Amino acid sequence: MRSRFGETAPRARTVLPTDATSPLFEAALEATEEAVYNSLFQATSIRSASGTADAIPIDRIRELLKR
Repeated sequence: MRSRFGETAPRARTVLPTDATSPLFEAALEATEEAVYNSLFQATSIRSASGTADAIPIDRIRELLKR
């Protein structure tokens, strides 16, 4: 959903039923979901001059995915 820069007012959303999506769009959704999971499971902690970013522990990711 696009919004204008600085816009703060809430906007209405329309959620499409599952059967309203095309097979191509559904494949894109599944590929994106898999890419997110892959990046979460492959993440490592990093350090830089700005600070540290810790990877989420895999056990925590699995716990969140069960919900």
